[in-house]
Amino acid sequence: MDKKNKDKTPGFPAAEPDDLSSHAHRQLIGYIGLGMPLLLWLIAGFRPVTGLSPWQPLDSVSAYYYSGSVSAFAGILTALALFLFSYKGYDNKYRRRDRIAAIVAGCAALLVAFFPVGAPPPFPAPPWWSQPIGLIHGIGAAILFSTFIFYCLFLFPRSSTKPGEPLPRDKQWRNGIYIFCGLGILGCMIWAIRAVSLGRPIFLPEAFALEFFAVSWLVKGRAIPTAIYYGRHPKELAKDALQALDAKPAPDQRPAVTGRKSARKGD
Repeated sequence: MDKKNKDKTPGFPAAEPDDLSSHAHRQLIGYIGLGMPLLLWLIAGFRPVTGLSPWQPLDSVSAYYYSGSVSAFAGILTALALFLFSYKGYDNKYRRRDRIAAIVAGCAALLVAFFPVGAPPPFPAPPWWSQPIGLIHGIGAAILFSTFIFYCLFLFPRSSTKPGEPLPRDKQWRNGIYIFCGLGILGCMIWAIRAVSLGRPIFLPEAFALEFFAVSWLVKGRAIPTAIYYGRHPKELAKDALQALDAKPAPDQRPAVTGRKSARKGD
C-alpha cells in the first residue's frame, strides 16, 4: 500500500519503512491476550456447567476448557496462533529471530488449545484424555510464556541506534515497559510453579502473565495513540483497522538490509 493510502488510517501510527507487519497486527495480538481471562470468566458465568460454581474462577485459565467457555478458549488460542504465524517482524538482522519466535509461540498456542489440561474436580477425566495429553499441554504452556518473555526481554528492546548514541526518550520508556512485562511474566511463571507444588490454584498467575504479555504487544503496536484517536472517532475503527492490517511499505521505501543494521531509528 502506498503512502497516500497509509495516510487514510490516522489512528494507527505509520509503520517504519522496514516493518513487514503493522502496528494494527501487534495490537490485535495484544488485545487477544488482554481480554482472554475476563472473557473466559464471563462466558463461563453466563453459561454455567453443572458441578461448577458459575462465577467462581476455576483453578487455572486452561481449566476453562471444561466450562461453558470451551469454544472461546479454543477459538482465542487458535486466533492467537494464526496472528503469530502471520507475524513477520522487521526486515533487519533480527527478522529470523522474530519469525522463529512467532512460529514457536503459534505452535505452542495450538498445543495448549488442542491438548487440554486434566478436568477440574468434580469432573472425571474424559475417556480420551491421558497423562501424556496433560504433559503436552504443560509443555506447550511453558513454551508459550517463554516466547513471550523472549520477545519482551530480547526482541522488543532492540534498536538500530548506533553504539554510543542515546536512545530516543520514547524508546527508553517503551523499553522499560517491555523489560517490566518480561520480568512480570517470568515472576508469574515462578508463582504458578510454586502454586502447583503446593496444590493451589494458578488462575491468577496465568491471568497476570497474559496481561503482561498483552501490555508488551500493545505498547509495541503504539496502542495508546490509537485508543485516543478512536475514542474520538469510533465509527472509523473497523474500516481503518482492516486497511492498516493490509498496509505495507512501498518497495522503493524499504531499506536495503546489510545484515548488520536497520534503517529504523529507536524502534
